[in-house]
Amino acid sequence: MERFDVRRGLIKQVSGEGGLSALAERYFEQVESTGDNSFLGSHGIMTSISGSYEGSALLIDVTNVPPNFDDPEEVKSAMDARKRWTSFLDDATGYNSKQRGDKAKEWAKKASKAKSAISATRHYIEMADSLPQDKISEAESIIAEIEHALESNDNTKAAGRAEKLNKLFN
Repeated sequence: MERFDVRRGLIKQVSGEGGLSALAERYFEQVESTGDNSFLGSHGIMTSISGSYEGSALLIDVTNVPPNFDDPEEVKSAMDARKRWTSFLDDATGYNSKQRGDKAKEWAKKASKAKSAISATRHYIEMADSLPQDKISEAESIIAEIEHALESNDNTKAAGRAEKLNKLFN
């Protein structure tokens, strides 16, 4: 499962134009709507494509089969499928491939910061001699919120809570 950030306002625009399945139909052969903003489909070497908008992200799961590289027609077909895939992602996210990569790095960085804040706080609590119990309890509560946000794939919220956690002992 891959996650792609979606440009603000684009989900509403796509919904107004028939939804994600209507957009997918422009690029893929077999597309079946599974909801307002979700679909199942396939095209060429992509034997299974499932996609949906969730929150402000596009979640996509794709199964690819490699082409027969000795057959020029299969290679050409695979290249066409790849081009369609990239164009679909451009239109479904509102970002080009470089921007999608940058957004993915940013998303991963938020998760990393949140995990680092948890680790640093636990280490600090372990090493400190005289921390008030209410501060420790508050820290554990914030840590639980961060862990829940990370499990829910809400790295933005996790990073925000991590900032609060870092400020708790400063």
